[in-house]
Order: sequence, then structure tokens, then C-alpha cells
Amino acid sequence: MAEKLAPEKRHEFLHNGQKVFEWDQTLEEVNMYIDLPPNVQSKKLFYCKIQSKHVEVGIKGNPPYLNHDLTSPVKTGSSFWTIEDDIMHIMLQKRDKGQTWSSPIAGQSQLDPYATDLEQKRLMLERFQEENPGFDFSQAQFTGNCPDPRTFMGGIRSD
Repeated sequence: MAEKLAPEKRHEFLHNGQKVFEWDQTLEEVNMYIDLPPNVQSKKLFYCKIQSKHVEVGIKGNPPYLNHDLTSPVKTGSSFWTIEDDIMHIMLQKRDKGQTWSSPIAGQSQLDPYATDLEQKRLMLERFQEENPGFDFSQAQFTGNCPDPRTFMGGIRSD
């Protein structure tokens, strides 16, 4: 059931109309996916430096490909990066579980308000699912404003 609440598609981070990377998020993490250039012989030349509020990605000996502040702080000890099939996957562990990010990079290429609202609703449903195992919230809908997934006081009430 929880799989139904996972991100259905990745968002594109664009700069001057070109895709820089794709990204998605869950309650606990933000994932970035960077297509690596095919002409680099050794994948060991790539690097990624993850700091609490900053990420830097590049090829050793060259200016960084990405060198930006993050939208929100991350847990550096739980964040990591890997390369598989010519894609660098950066997994950023959110410091504030449930916080809805409108973009991984602070102030740039943010989701529009409608897409941000859809993300917040999906994360809220993910939180309901996590706090109430055995219930299927995949078809649930919100009317009005969706509660903030990071401050929601869990559990189902029967008042």
C-alpha cells in the first residue's frame, strides 16, 4: 500500500531551459538524479560533497557542476550519493521529517503553488500511512487546506 503513495514522477530542475537534474521527495528524504556526461572515462573522477545546507557536485580538477545552498537543512551522516548506470543519485536525509520542499536548491526552479500543494498532500497521505499501518489511504482526498505533514499530530480521532 505504501508504494502507491511514493512519488509518481520526478520533477525537473531546469536552468536556461536545460535539465540540470531530476528530483523527488518522501517524508524523510529528497533524491536528486544527475545524468553524467558520457565522455568521462572513469566514474571515480566524480565527487559530491554534502553539507548541512549545501551541496557541491563536479568532476575533480574542474569547476563544480552544482555548488548551491539547499532549501532546508539535511542530516549529513544519513545522506549519501552513488553512481549507477551513468546516473549520480544523491539522497539527502531531511532534518525536518515531513517538510515539503518546493526545490532542492534554495530559491531556484521551485515548483509552482499547485505542484507544491500536490506534493504536500502526497506527503501527508504518506504520513497517515506510516502512522496507521494496515489502513489504505491511497484514495484519500483533502478538502480545503492540507495540514502540514511535519507538524501533523498523528492518529485517527473519533470525536
